[in-house]
Amino acid sequence: APRGRAAQMNAGAAAAAGDALLFLHADTRLPPEADRLVGEALGAHAWGRFDVAIDSEDPRLAVIAFFINRRSRLSGIATGDQAIFVRRDVFPGFPPIALMEDVAFSRSMKRVSPPACLAARVVTSARRWERQGVARTVLLMWRLRLAYWRGADPDELARRYPH
Repeated sequence: APRGRAAQMNAGAAAAAGDALLFLHADTRLPPEADRLVGEALGAHAWGRFDVAIDSEDPRLAVIAFFINRRSRLSGIATGDQAIFVRRDVFPGFPPIALMEDVAFSRSMKRVSPPACLAARVVTSARRWERQGVARTVLLMWRLRLAYWRGADPDELARRYPH
């Protein structure tokens, strides 16, 4: 697939054979019972996501994970770190944008059904938080998200996002 998360996830979805699709970051681990939980959730919802834990002993990251999960439950917006899953028959594809494809996907899927918000946790790497600093990363994420909600170009936002 060409470069870019949306293009790569859409290519993976096109190549997949199952009725359920799950999009997982390379640095995120699923809970052991994920297949059963996803299957049950997709019986009642068109799509969903897991709660997230950040793999670190730093108590600030546990607080951040708590608020990520709370925000996601309240807003119905899932992010890639939460292992988004969807029934193939309603999968519209990720929009071909450079950043915030998960947010745009969530917004479109909320019109189909509310997400299944699974309390089981995926565990994602703390690397980004540790490398950039906790406060700096939180501020960057909120600035990018706010700019996106205000209509900023996702290509411009991607240039500001450290990979």
